[in-house]
Amino acid sequence: MPAPYQRIAATIRHRISTGDLRQGDRVPSTRELMRAYGVAMATATKALTTLQQEGLVHSRPGVGTVVGPPRRTPARTSEVVSVLSREDVVRTAITLADTEGLAALSMRRIAGELGVSTMGLYRHVGGKDALVLQMVDTAIGDFPLPPGPPAGWREGIETAARLQWAAYRRHLWLPGAITVGRPQLVPNLLSHGDAVLRSLTDLEPSKALYVSISVFGYVRGVALNLESEALAEQDTGLTADEWADEQVDRLAALTGELPGFKALGVPEGFAFDFDLDTLFESGLELLLDGLAVQLERARTPLR
Repeated sequence: MPAPYQRIAATIRHRISTGDLRQGDRVPSTRELMRAYGVAMATATKALTTLQQEGLVHSRPGVGTVVGPPRRTPARTSEVVSVLSREDVVRTAITLADTEGLAALSMRRIAGELGVSTMGLYRHVGGKDALVLQMVDTAIGDFPLPPGPPAGWREGIETAARLQWAAYRRHLWLPGAITVGRPQLVPNLLSHGDAVLRSLTDLEPSKALYVSISVFGYVRGVALNLESEALAEQDTGLTADEWADEQVDRLAALTGELPGFKALGVPEGFAFDFDLDTLFESGLELLLDGLAVQLERARTPLR
Protein backbone atom coordinates (compact mmCIF):
# COMPACT_ATOMS: atom_id res chain seq x y z
CA MET A 1 0.00 0.00 0.00
CA PRO A 2 1.52 3.38 -0.99
CA ALA A 3 2.55 5.73 1.80
CA PRO A 4 0.41 8.88 2.25
CA TYR A 5 2.97 11.14 0.59
CA GLN A 6 3.04 8.84 -2.44
CA ARG A 7 -0.76 8.94 -2.73
CA ILE A 8 -0.75 12.74 -2.56
CA ALA A 9 2.01 12.96 -5.17
CA ALA A 10 0.10 10.55 -7.43
CA THR A 11 -3.03 12.71 -7.21
CA ILE A 12 -1.17 15.86 -8.20
CA ARG A 13 0.73 13.97 -10.89
CA HIS A 14 -2.61 12.82 -12.35
CA ARG A 15 -3.97 16.36 -12.34
CA ILE A 16 -0.90 17.51 -14.25
CA SER A 17 -1.10 14.68 -16.80
CA THR A 18 -4.81 15.31 -17.50
CA GLY A 19 -4.30 19.06 -17.90
CA ASP A 20 -6.25 19.98 -14.80
CA LEU A 21 -3.04 21.68 -13.66
CA ARG A 22 -1.17 23.38 -16.50
CA GLN A 23 2.32 24.78 -16.93
CA GLY A 24 2.82 27.62 -14.46
CA ASP A 25 -0.28 26.83 -12.39
CA ARG A 26 0.24 26.88 -8.65
CA VAL A 27 -0.18 23.51 -6.94
CA PRO A 28 -1.51 23.22 -3.38
CA SER A 29 0.92 24.37 -0.70
CA THR A 30 2.08 22.14 2.15
CA ARG A 31 -0.46 23.69 4.50
CA GLU A 32 -3.26 23.23 1.96
CA LEU A 33 -2.27 19.60 1.54
CA MET A 34 -2.19 19.16 5.32
CA ARG A 35 -5.77 20.41 5.59
CA ALA A 36 -7.05 18.54 2.52
CA TYR A 37 -5.53 15.15 3.38
CA GLY A 38 -5.21 15.38 7.15
CA VAL A 39 -1.46 14.72 7.11
CA ALA A 40 1.53 16.19 8.90
CA MET A 41 3.63 18.95 7.35
CA ALA A 42 6.52 16.51 6.83
CA THR A 43 4.27 14.24 4.75
CA ALA A 44 2.96 17.12 2.63
CA THR A 45 6.49 18.40 2.11
CA LYS A 46 7.68 14.94 1.05
CA ALA A 47 4.93 14.77 -1.58
CA LEU A 48 5.96 18.10 -3.12
CA THR A 49 9.64 17.18 -2.91
CA THR A 50 8.93 13.96 -4.82
CA LEU A 51 7.27 15.92 -7.62
CA GLN A 52 10.14 18.42 -7.66
CA GLN A 53 12.66 15.62 -8.01
CA GLU A 54 10.65 14.31 -10.98
CA GLY A 55 10.82 17.75 -12.60
CA LEU A 56 7.04 18.14 -12.57
CA VAL A 57 6.94 21.16 -10.28
CA HIS A 58 9.31 23.76 -8.90
CA SER A 59 9.35 26.53 -6.31
CA ARG A 60 8.80 30.06 -7.54
CA PRO A 61 9.73 32.81 -5.06
CA GLY A 62 6.72 34.88 -4.07
CA VAL A 63 4.27 32.46 -5.70
CA GLY A 64 4.79 28.98 -4.24
CA THR A 65 5.13 25.63 -5.99
CA VAL A 66 4.08 25.70 -9.64
CA VAL A 67 3.79 23.17 -12.45
CA GLY A 68 6.80 22.68 -14.69
CA PRO A 69 10.56 22.33 -14.27
CA PRO A 70 12.52 25.33 -13.02
CA ARG A 71 13.36 27.83 -15.70
CA ARG A 72 16.92 27.28 -16.80
CA THR A 73 18.55 30.60 -17.43
CA PRO A 74 22.00 31.18 -18.87
CA ALA A 75 24.68 32.34 -16.52
CA ARG A 76 23.80 35.81 -15.32
CA THR A 77 26.10 38.71 -15.92
CA SER A 78 28.50 39.67 -13.16
CA GLU A 79 26.42 42.80 -12.60
CA VAL A 80 23.31 40.77 -11.78
CA VAL A 81 25.21 38.21 -9.69
CA SER A 82 26.77 41.00 -7.66
CA VAL A 83 23.30 42.07 -6.52
CA LEU A 84 22.93 38.69 -4.83
CA SER A 85 23.85 38.76 -1.14
CA ARG A 86 25.40 36.14 1.08
CA GLU A 87 22.18 36.15 3.10
CA ASP A 88 20.18 35.30 -0.06
CA VAL A 89 22.35 32.26 -0.74
CA VAL A 90 22.40 31.03 2.85
CA ARG A 91 18.64 31.44 3.37
CA THR A 92 17.90 29.68 0.08
CA ALA A 93 20.18 26.82 1.09
CA ILE A 94 18.48 26.54 4.49
CA THR A 95 15.04 26.42 2.85
CA LEU A 96 16.17 23.66 0.49
CA ALA A 97 17.74 21.68 3.33
CA ASP A 98 14.57 22.08 5.41
CA THR A 99 12.51 20.72 2.51
CA GLU A 100 14.71 18.01 1.05
CA GLY A 101 17.45 17.32 3.59
CA LEU A 102 21.11 18.31 3.66
CA ALA A 103 22.13 15.40 1.41
CA ALA A 104 20.08 16.85 -1.46
CA LEU A 105 21.79 20.24 -1.20
CA SER A 106 24.20 21.20 -3.96
CA MET A 107 25.64 24.43 -5.27
CA ARG A 108 24.04 23.72 -8.64
CA ARG A 109 20.61 23.31 -7.06
CA ILE A 110 20.94 26.56 -5.12
CA ALA A 111 22.09 28.38 -8.25
CA GLY A 112 19.04 27.06 -10.10
CA GLU A 113 16.71 28.35 -7.40
CA LEU A 114 18.34 31.78 -7.51
CA GLY A 115 18.66 31.92 -11.29
CA VAL A 116 22.43 32.48 -11.30
CA SER A 117 25.45 30.51 -12.45
CA THR A 118 26.92 27.98 -10.04
CA MET A 119 30.27 29.74 -10.12
CA GLY A 120 28.55 32.99 -9.17
CA LEU A 121 27.75 31.55 -5.73
CA TYR A 122 31.36 30.97 -4.75
CA ARG A 123 32.16 34.68 -4.45
CA HIS A 124 29.48 34.95 -1.77
CA VAL A 125 29.80 31.79 0.32
CA GLY A 126 32.81 29.82 -0.88
CA GLY A 127 32.31 26.08 -1.44
CA LYS A 128 29.66 23.80 -0.02
CA ASP A 129 31.53 23.08 3.22
CA ALA A 130 31.87 26.80 3.90
CA LEU A 131 28.20 27.29 3.03
CA VAL A 132 27.08 24.61 5.52
CA LEU A 133 29.02 26.39 8.27
CA GLN A 134 27.20 29.62 7.43
CA MET A 135 23.88 27.75 7.40
CA VAL A 136 24.62 26.37 10.88
CA ASP A 137 25.56 29.81 12.19
CA THR A 138 22.44 31.42 10.70
CA ALA A 139 20.08 28.66 11.88
CA ILE A 140 21.37 28.85 15.47
CA GLY A 141 21.41 32.64 15.29
CA ASP A 142 17.67 32.65 14.66
CA PHE A 143 17.31 31.49 18.29
CA PRO A 144 19.30 34.15 20.18
CA LEU A 145 20.02 34.00 23.87
CA PRO A 146 18.01 36.47 25.95
CA PRO A 147 19.75 39.66 27.06
CA GLY A 148 20.92 39.92 30.62
CA PRO A 149 22.15 37.25 33.02
CA PRO A 150 19.92 34.34 34.03
CA ALA A 151 18.45 34.04 37.50
CA GLY A 152 20.75 31.13 38.31
CA TRP A 153 23.02 28.45 36.88
CA ARG A 154 20.15 26.07 36.15
CA GLU A 155 18.10 28.62 34.25
CA GLY A 156 21.16 29.58 32.21
CA ILE A 157 21.77 26.01 31.04
CA GLU A 158 18.07 25.25 30.53
CA THR A 159 17.67 28.33 28.35
CA ALA A 160 20.62 27.46 26.12
CA ALA A 161 19.56 23.81 25.84
CA ARG A 162 15.94 24.63 24.97
CA LEU A 163 16.95 27.20 22.37
CA GLN A 164 19.19 24.61 20.72
CA TRP A 165 16.34 22.10 20.81
CA ALA A 166 14.01 24.63 19.19
CA ALA A 167 16.58 25.24 16.42
CA TYR A 168 16.91 21.49 15.82
CA ARG A 169 13.13 21.12 15.74
CA ARG A 170 12.81 23.80 13.07
CA HIS A 171 15.75 22.53 11.00
CA LEU A 172 15.84 18.74 11.08
CA TRP A 173 19.15 18.65 9.16
CA LEU A 174 20.91 20.82 11.74
CA PRO A 175 21.94 18.25 14.40
CA GLY A 176 23.50 16.10 11.69
CA ALA A 177 25.50 19.07 10.43
CA ILE A 178 27.08 19.72 13.85
CA THR A 179 29.75 17.60 15.52
CA VAL A 180 30.76 17.25 19.17
CA GLY A 181 34.42 16.21 19.10
CA ARG A 182 35.42 18.81 16.52
CA PRO A 183 32.69 21.43 16.86
CA GLN A 184 32.09 24.00 14.16
CA LEU A 185 33.76 27.28 15.17
CA VAL A 186 30.94 29.64 14.30
CA PRO A 187 29.95 32.67 16.42
CA ASN A 188 26.36 31.77 17.32
CA LEU A 189 27.21 28.21 18.30
CA LEU A 190 30.09 29.41 20.44
CA SER A 191 27.82 31.91 22.20
CA HIS A 192 25.53 29.05 23.24
CA GLY A 193 28.50 27.15 24.64
CA ASP A 194 29.65 30.26 26.46
CA ALA A 195 26.21 30.63 28.05
CA VAL A 196 26.57 27.18 29.59
CA LEU A 197 30.14 27.82 30.73
CA ARG A 198 29.07 31.04 32.49
CA SER A 199 26.81 28.87 34.64
CA LEU A 200 29.66 26.57 35.68
CA THR A 201 32.22 28.92 37.21
CA ASP A 202 32.26 26.91 40.46
CA LEU A 203 33.73 23.90 38.66
CA GLU A 204 37.35 23.27 37.81
CA PRO A 205 37.92 24.50 34.20
CA SER A 206 38.35 21.15 32.46
CA LYS A 207 35.36 19.74 34.37
CA ALA A 208 33.26 22.74 33.32
CA LEU A 209 34.20 22.23 29.69
CA TYR A 210 33.28 18.54 29.84
CA VAL A 211 29.93 19.42 31.39
CA SER A 212 29.30 22.00 28.66
CA ILE A 213 30.12 19.45 25.97
CA SER A 214 27.89 16.89 27.69
CA VAL A 215 24.92 19.27 27.66
CA PHE A 216 25.50 20.09 24.01
CA GLY A 217 25.97 16.41 23.14
CA TYR A 218 22.81 15.40 24.99
CA VAL A 219 20.58 17.92 23.20
CA ARG A 220 22.09 17.08 19.81
CA GLY A 221 21.91 13.33 20.49
CA VAL A 222 18.17 13.38 21.14
CA ALA A 223 17.63 15.80 18.24
CA LEU A 224 19.29 13.40 15.79
CA ASN A 225 16.12 11.32 16.08
CA LEU A 226 13.87 14.13 14.83
CA GLU A 227 14.74 13.73 11.15
CA SER A 228 14.75 9.93 11.17
CA GLU A 229 11.37 9.90 12.90
CA ALA A 230 9.92 12.37 10.38
CA LEU A 231 11.25 10.27 7.49
CA ALA A 232 9.90 7.07 9.03
CA GLU A 233 6.46 8.65 9.35
CA GLN A 234 6.62 9.80 5.73
CA ASP A 235 7.67 6.40 4.46
CA THR A 236 5.27 4.30 6.52
CA GLY A 237 2.37 6.69 7.02
CA LEU A 238 2.43 5.74 10.72
CA THR A 239 3.11 7.90 13.74
CA ALA A 240 5.40 6.53 16.45
CA ASP A 241 2.37 5.49 18.53
CA GLU A 242 0.64 3.85 15.55
CA TRP A 243 3.83 1.95 14.73
CA ALA A 244 4.15 0.83 18.37
CA ASP A 245 0.55 -0.41 18.35
CA GLU A 246 1.41 -2.69 15.44
CA GLN A 247 4.39 -4.14 17.32
CA VAL A 248 2.50 -5.34 20.42
CA ASP A 249 2.54 -9.04 19.52
CA ARG A 250 6.20 -8.96 18.49
CA LEU A 251 7.13 -7.11 21.68
CA ALA A 252 5.32 -9.71 23.77
CA ALA A 253 7.19 -12.52 22.03
CA LEU A 254 10.59 -10.86 22.45
CA THR A 255 10.26 -9.67 26.04
CA GLY A 256 8.67 -12.90 27.30
CA GLU A 257 9.64 -13.27 30.92
CA LEU A 258 12.23 -10.47 31.02
CA PRO A 259 11.73 -9.14 34.56
CA GLY A 260 12.18 -5.45 33.82
CA PHE A 261 9.54 -5.38 31.10
CA LYS A 262 7.31 -7.72 33.08
CA ALA A 263 7.39 -5.34 36.06
CA LEU A 264 6.13 -2.57 33.79
CA GLY A 265 3.28 -4.71 32.59
CA VAL A 266 4.58 -4.73 29.02
CA PRO A 267 2.84 -5.23 26.71
CA GLU A 268 -0.53 -5.85 28.40
CA GLY A 269 -1.80 -3.18 30.75
CA PHE A 270 0.94 -0.67 29.96
CA ALA A 271 0.32 2.51 27.97
CA PHE A 272 3.31 4.56 26.90
CA ASP A 273 3.11 7.55 24.57
CA PHE A 274 6.57 8.06 23.11
CA ASP A 275 7.28 11.73 22.43
CA LEU A 276 10.67 13.24 21.61
CA ASP A 277 9.87 16.56 23.29
CA THR A 278 8.99 14.73 26.51
CA LEU A 279 12.15 12.62 26.20
CA PHE A 280 14.24 15.77 25.78
CA GLU A 281 12.74 17.49 28.84
CA SER A 282 12.96 14.35 30.97
CA GLY A 283 16.61 13.76 30.11
CA LEU A 284 17.49 17.42 30.61
CA GLU A 285 15.99 17.30 34.09
CA LEU A 286 18.03 14.20 34.96
CA LEU A 287 21.22 15.78 33.62
CA LEU A 288 20.73 18.99 35.58
CA ASP A 289 19.77 17.15 38.78
CA GLY A 290 23.06 15.27 38.55
CA LEU A 291 24.93 18.49 37.82
CA ALA A 292 23.37 20.08 40.92
CA VAL A 293 25.10 17.42 43.03
CA GLN A 294 28.43 18.12 41.33
CA LEU A 295 28.10 21.86 41.93
CA GLU A 296 27.18 21.35 45.57
CA ARG A 297 30.30 19.24 46.08
CA ALA A 298 32.44 21.90 44.39
CA ARG A 299 31.02 24.61 46.66
CA THR A 300 31.35 22.60 49.91
CA PRO A 301 34.85 22.89 51.39
CA LEU A 302 36.57 19.71 52.53
CA ARG A 303 36.57 19.19 56.29
